Amino acid sequence: MNTVEERLKVLGLTVPQAAAPVANYVPFVIQDKTIYISGQVSNDANGGIKGKLGVGLSLDEGQAAARLCGLSLLGQLKAALGDLSRVKRVIKLNGFVNVAPDFDAIPAVMNGCSDLMVAAFEDAGRHARSAVGVANLPLGFAVEVDGVFEIE
Repeated sequence: MNTVEERLKVLGLTVPQAAAPVANYVPFVIQDKTIYISGQVSNDANGGIKGKLGVGLSLDEGQAAARLCGLSLLGQLKAALGDLSRVKRVIKLNGFVNVAPDFDAIPAVMNGCSDLMVAAFEDAGRHARSAVGVANLPLGFAVEVDGVFEIE
């Protein structure tokens, strides 16, 4: 397997089209050899995964939601760069998980996105990360993730 998209295809995953911003921001900013991708929620063509972890959503559903965010990050990268092979390394992911007050498996939820990045970029997908539980996310989505990537 040579490319990110070939590795994802083996997993039954495809990179989605980049979503348009829903407010007054840009989907990405490139500065020198770094690209900053705005927060991507757990959305997909079927409406995505909404709700709170610990109240109605299981850990498995949370990990699936985080994986959707990761796929959307890849979609934004592809739209910005034209080719995912220009990504040299995943630097950092910041994850926000919509949680009930007593839900504390937030890092395990974020593994859904982190595992995807390692599957996609192999060792270059290993990254620094924050995982934060929040009371609410835009439009009721379960997870939101933004990312910082080194590019060629």
